Amino acid sequence: MNDCMLDFFQCSLNCINSYFSSLTWFCVTFSCYSVPGSADVYVSGPRFCSRTTPTIISPQKLWLVFLEGSRANQKFFEMIQDFRATLEITPLSTTETIEPQRICVCVRKQPFNKQEINKKEIDVVSVPGKGALVVHEPKHKVDLTKYLDNQVFHFDYSFDETATNELVYKFTAKPLVQSIFEGGMATCFAYGQTGSGKTHTMGGDFTGKQQNSAKGIYALAAQDVFAYLHHRRYANLDLSAYVSFFEIYNGKVYDLLHKKAKLRALEDERQQVQVVGLKEVYVTSAEEVIKMIQIGSSCRTSGQTSANANSSRSHAFLQIVLRRNDRATTLHGKFSLVDLAGNERGTDVSSNDRSTLVETAEINRSLLALKECIRSLGKNSDHIPFRMSTLTKVLRDSFIGEKSRTCMVCYHTKFDFLSALDILKSTSNKFFSLFHRLLWCLQV
Repeated sequence: MNDCMLDFFQCSLNCINSYFSSLTWFCVTFSCYSVPGSADVYVSGPRFCSRTTPTIISPQKLWLVFLEGSRANQKFFEMIQDFRATLEITPLSTTETIEPQRICVCVRKQPFNKQEINKKEIDVVSVPGKGALVVHEPKHKVDLTKYLDNQVFHFDYSFDETATNELVYKFTAKPLVQSIFEGGMATCFAYGQTGSGKTHTMGGDFTGKQQNSAKGIYALAAQDVFAYLHHRRYANLDLSAYVSFFEIYNGKVYDLLHKKAKLRALEDERQQVQVVGLKEVYVTSAEEVIKMIQIGSSCRTSGQTSANANSSRSHAFLQIVLRRNDRATTLHGKFSLVDLAGNERGTDVSSNDRSTLVETAEINRSLLALKECIRSLGKNSDHIPFRMSTLTKVLRDSFIGEKSRTCMVCYHTKFDFLSALDILKSTSNKFFSLFHRLLWCLQV
C-alpha cells in the first residue's frame, strides 16, 4: 500500500471519526468488496448504525480487509476458469434434431450486463452442451481451504449467453406450431427474475427503449403459423387466424388490443376458462400480427425496480387462434405465448409506495400458485389448485388435456442459480424429474 493511499484513507477516516466521536449512538462502518481478476478494491459507505460507542477504523486494517477479500474472490475466479478448461463445450446448433415432447423445460443463461461487466463479477454458471448446466458453488472446508462444488443439472435444452432468439425459438416454440393445426392447445411461457431477459426473448431485441418486435418469439411463431396455413397439407381445413393480446395485472384481466378494457376470466360448462369479451383480430399475415404485438406491448403495464428500470408488472398473453370458416367459427387450435411478470424479492423493489408493493405481492402470489399447481401435477393429485389465481385459471388448458403441449423457458442470472440450489439438492443430480425441473425454475 503506497503512502498516497494511506494518506487518503487516514484523512477520510479522521474526518468521519472526529465528526461522530461526540455522538455516542452512531458509528461508521464501510462495506468493502473486491473485483475478481483485479487488484482494485472499492468501498461502499459510510453506513450508519446505532451503537453505544463509535468505532475507530485504522487505514492499515481497512486495507488488509480489502486485500483479503480480493485474494478470496480471485482464487475462486481462477478455480472456475481451470474447471471450464476441462469441459468439452458443445453448444446447441441449428442442425440438432428436435424430439417432440408434451412438456419441455429449457433454461437460458443471461449474459452479463454493463454494470456486471464493469464490476468484473464472477460468472458461476457454465453451459457445456445440450441440456446440461453446471453451477460452480464456492465453498470452504473446515480448515478454511477454498474449493468449488461443481454441480451438474440436466434440462431438455440449455442455452448459453451467446444463443440468439432464433436458436431459442427453434427448440422451444417452433415444435409446438404444428400441434395447433392438429387441433391442439400449445403454450410457451417465459419465467425468470425481473431483468433476466424474458421480454427481450418473447417480444424482440431492444435498442434503448425501442423494441424490434420482428426479432422475438412472438413474431417468429406468427411467421411459422402462416407458413403452415398456406401449406397444401392444411389448405383443405379451411382455417383462419386470429390474434388476441391481454395482460393479467393485480389479478385482473385487461385487453391490450381494446384500450385496456377490463375483462373477466370465467369457466364454462366444460370447465374451460374463457376470457369474456376478449377482442380477437382477424389477421392474414405475420406482418399484421407484428403490428398487433407493437400495439399491445405499448399498452402493457410496466414500472421501475432496482433490478430493472423498465420492468414488466403484468403477465402478458399473446394468443394466435385458428378457427374453422363455418358459421360457428369453431375453435380448431390455439397457441398461447406468455411473458410472465418477473419474480421479485423485496430488495428488488426500489419504491416503497403502496401500489408497487401491492404489485409485487400479487406477482409473487400468482407465481406461487403456478408452482403449487405444478407440484400437484407432479404428485398426480386428484385436485389441482388452478383456482388459486387468475394466472393459473387461464393456464389450466396448458397442462390438462390430451392435446395440450407446453414449453417452459426459464431465464436466470448467476445469482438466481445459486439461490435455487436447495431444491436441486433434494433431487437426483443427473436426471431429476420433469416436474422437479419445473419447480426449480419457479423456485427463485
